[in-house]
Amino acid sequence: MSLRRFRRAVALELALMLCLLRLITFRLRGPFTLKRRALWLQSSAHLVIASLGVRYRIQGQPPQSGLLVSNHLSYLDIVLYAAALPCCFVSKAEIGSWPLFGLLARAGGTLFVDRSSRVSAEQVTEQVAERLRGPVPVLFFPEGTSTDGSRLLRFHSRLYSPAVAAGVPVTAASIRYVIEDGTPERELCWFGDALFLPHLWKALGTRGFFVDVRFGEPHLYADRRSAADRTYAEIDAMRNEDVLALQ
Repeated sequence: MSLRRFRRAVALELALMLCLLRLITFRLRGPFTLKRRALWLQSSAHLVIASLGVRYRIQGQPPQSGLLVSNHLSYLDIVLYAAALPCCFVSKAEIGSWPLFGLLARAGGTLFVDRSSRVSAEQVTEQVAERLRGPVPVLFFPEGTSTDGSRLLRFHSRLYSPAVAAGVPVTAASIRYVIEDGTPERELCWFGDALFLPHLWKALGTRGFFVDVRFGEPHLYADRRSAADRTYAEIDAMRNEDVLALQ
């Protein structure tokens, strides 16, 4: 076991415990509204990032409302976006049952969708419509799963519907992981059949990496398919620009 991995593992455990203590404090101070949940999640994300020694750079202006969509590479994406701005997430249903991490996600106001269930998808679409009238952006990953970063998967358009119907702006964002020794990004991506805990253990031992998060401009769309196609093209372009900049 490397000293780096052990040190980060201990720091992460302490950070998660502190997140739980701060959760109790937040709940004792008054109604745990969606905005206060998002602020608690943001402060918790900062603690987790510090424990992992992750450096990140934000380009563009994070939106203050509306729908936010991004490519998806890892469970770390959620931590980075939560640190970048107060928001709430739409996530796959399995995460809600994870020990500790599921509890933290639920406390942060995450909506959970079973993508194999039409009823679940319809219910979450209605919940997104309600959340879009609230004080923080709603973030979801339209690929529907995380990837190895080599290409974007086709974007699912269902969850764009509430924003289109309400005339709410949609903002595209991209995320990229850069490992300092030149190791390919895919080594930090969590995809396919990779198990969570072994992958986390591997990530804890990664020597040094930083994360680029880029926000585009908000746009209004006439229908959900064009919203999905346009944000796909925008995120793909941002990812390609990042590759050129790194080269």
